Amino acid sequence: MMDVFHPRLLVGRFAECFRLYDAVLPALCGATLARGSAAGPYAGWDVEGEGVLALFDRAMMAGVVDAGGSSPDDTSPAGAGLLSDGRGSGVPPYGGGRVMLVSRVEDVGAAADLYVRYGARLVAPPADRPGWGPGLRTAHVCDPEGNLVELQAY
Repeated sequence: MMDVFHPRLLVGRFAECFRLYDAVLPALCGATLARGSAAGPYAGWDVEGEGVLALFDRAMMAGVVDAGGSSPDDTSPAGAGLLSDGRGSGVPPYGGGRVMLVSRVEDVGAAADLYVRYGARLVAPPADRPGWGPGLRTAHVCDPEGNLVELQAY
């Protein structure tokens, strides 16, 4: 019912990253390309049907969640461009714009509500995303440190 959390790298140089991971993942962990291509904007590798790594075009994600002004070609060090969290310490707008955890859930709205109830910030409300995949529905939340989490249901 729920895939184990797996990382999704938000990348600006999609084709280069695709070529790298498509070469090393099969050799290192036996992962095979399950979806996507070097053309992007999405690709994912699985081991025995479970997602182990995915790539997603950072500019596309910035169009879905508040990117906090970071550009798809941003190469600034981690921590640059932080937003205030109201206590004087900085919180990245969403995970520094480079990594997102993804989890398949039964009910996207209920999962998002649960996250928010325990301190997450909703950055993209539940929405159908037919352009991303047939029947796909997502919501995006940030944990208190600004790490982006995608909740998805097919």
